[in-house]
Amino acid sequence: MKILVCISHVPDTTSKINFSENDTKFDTNGVQFVINPYDEFSLTRAMWLKEKQGASVTVVNVGGAETEPTLRKALAIGADNAIRVNVVPTDGFLVAKELAEVVKAGGYDLVLAGKESADYNGQMVPGMLASLLDFNFVNGCVGVEVEGTNVTLDREIDGGEEKVSSVLPMVVAGQKGIVEEKDLRIPNMRGIMMARKKPLSVVESCGADASSVTKTFEKPAPKGAVKLVDNVDDLIDLLHNEAKAI
Repeated sequence: MKILVCISHVPDTTSKINFSENDTKFDTNGVQFVINPYDEFSLTRAMWLKEKQGASVTVVNVGGAETEPTLRKALAIGADNAIRVNVVPTDGFLVAKELAEVVKAGGYDLVLAGKESADYNGQMVPGMLASLLDFNFVNGCVGVEVEGTNVTLDREIDGGEEKVSSVLPMVVAGQKGIVEEKDLRIPNMRGIMMARKKPLSVVESCGADASSVTKTFEKPAPKGAVKLVDNVDDLIDLLHNEAKAI
C-alpha cells in the first residue's frame, strides 16, 4: 500500500502574528513554523500503518524552499521520502490541484491529511482533492483501519461518532483521535540523521491557477474590559439587562 500524507507548513500557535505592506502580506520575521498539528496526527497514523502492514509513506507539501525543514522533520518521524511542489500556495483550490497531480503521478492508494490547516482553518483542500481525483472521501476521521482494499473508519459527528466502510483509493482527513497526542512521535537523533539521507524531490507546478485572491489581513478586535461581580443576583441582572443573554 502506498500512502501519501499532505503536510502543511504553518506558524507555531505560540508565535506573535504580524502583517506588512498595509496588512496585505503575512510577516514571517521571528515566526517559528511547524508541521500542521492535524497533519501530524495523520502522519502518525500513517506510520502505524507502515509498521503494521509494510506500507510506504511519502509526505508532500506545496510551497517554497522554506518549507523543507518541516518536510525533513516528517522524514525524521519515519516517512520514507518527501515531495515539495515548488509553488506558492496562494489558495486552497490551487493546492488541491497541485496535490492531485502528485497523487496521479505516484499512484497512491491512500491519501491522509489533516481536516484543516491551523493558519487558515479552511477545511477545503482534502475534500477538493478527493473530488478532483474521484476518490472516496471521509472528513473528521478519528479512526482508520485498512485490510486489503477495505477501509473501516470512525468519523466524528455532532453528538457522537459514525462508523463508515469504504474501499481504496480514498482521501481521509484526520484530526485528534485518529491518534492521541500521547502517541505523536518526537524525532530522535537516529531519525534526524537518517532524514538527511532520505530523498526529498522537488517538482515544478503543473500550472494550476488560484481561484481567489487575498486582499487584506485583519487581527481580531481586542477583548473588552472584564466586569467582576461577587454575587449571583448581580450576575443575573447583568446577563438579563446588559448582555441580553437570558
